[in-house]
Amino acid sequence: MSDSGVVVARAVRSTVTEGAKVSIRVDEVEISPPGANEVIIKVGASPINPSDLGMLLAGGVVSTAKAETGPACTVLDLSEGAMAAAGARLGQPMPVGNEGAGVVVEAGDSAEAQALMGRTVAVLAGGMYATHRKVAASQCLVLAEGVEPVDAASCFVNPLTALGMTETMRLEGHIALVHTAAASNLGQMLNRVCLADGIDLVSIVRRSEHVELLKGQGATHVVDSSLDSFGSDLTAALVDTGATIAFDAVGGGGLASQVLASMEAAANASGGEFNRYGSSVHKQVYVYGGLDRSPTVLDRTYGMAWSVGGWLLLPFLDRVGPKRAGELRQRVADELGSTFASRYEAVISLDDIVDPAVMAGYAKMATGRKVLVSPNG
Repeated sequence: MSDSGVVVARAVRSTVTEGAKVSIRVDEVEISPPGANEVIIKVGASPINPSDLGMLLAGGVVSTAKAETGPACTVLDLSEGAMAAAGARLGQPMPVGNEGAGVVVEAGDSAEAQALMGRTVAVLAGGMYATHRKVAASQCLVLAEGVEPVDAASCFVNPLTALGMTETMRLEGHIALVHTAAASNLGQMLNRVCLADGIDLVSIVRRSEHVELLKGQGATHVVDSSLDSFGSDLTAALVDTGATIAFDAVGGGGLASQVLASMEAAANASGGEFNRYGSSVHKQVYVYGGLDRSPTVLDRTYGMAWSVGGWLLLPFLDRVGPKRAGELRQRVADELGSTFASRYEAVISLDDIVDPAVMAGYAKMATGRKVLVSPNG
């Protein structure tokens, strides 16, 4: 901290530049003293989520990453499509890191802010790949005494996404749900939520070891999309559960269409009069991720009662309103050590984020290989 009370922090910034490049660097940034209702957090831990990679890499080709001399900085090439998509942020250094946790080291004069002084808090505020972050006191989720930042770093995105899926299921009148790429940290978390809440879940995975992983955690309906029997296996699970809503992390290719086709087959399994427009059961797939960046292919073999749309966490929280969102956040805080516990393969520093060799690892978004950033070492 300087004599003026300004905190000099180190923070990751991602900037799309002319020439179809993205520059990722660790900069020094000045943080002014907190206002009356603000606090400054010394960030202890922040996860790398797929949504963070979108902002960090801007669709850059990781194999082209080259470290530059001077301050920690790496430059990646952007494809023509990625450059077009990122045009609105051209020349703007963007802060990165959706969520994280740390200790409040400075607080404004208000009673709300002062009550947070010295407390461990979690926030969904953006810009968390930084040694320090100033936020409104109202943004902070206060954690129980003894909870460490590393245990609360993933307090928002995955937990609230898992709860958002089950909440959306109920709001839209469905009784069970389907989840793809289901062996991820989020998928395992969703499995625990569904087991605790008595919700039937159909988990779609891509490897036999992922089937064993989830079944070892109590999952009942796990289907392997790599098998020739995938379609019939999925249909059988949908007949058993009655699931008519799916959340798809893959996005590209024909998986969403396969899910809709199996939902239609399950709806018709009980027989009934033929209808050339298909069953009257409404089938919904929400795409919430992009593990496959290729076009989403829909082979319309499932009647007319279906929808495919996008799903994002923040619009969902706006939809349910602050009261319900607060209740969901409190459940996460209460079950942080059980239902919403996260596991990480590696812990890296701010400088590691811009190291091309480290980047090649965390950018893969591989199942079971979640990475945590520790900005202060």
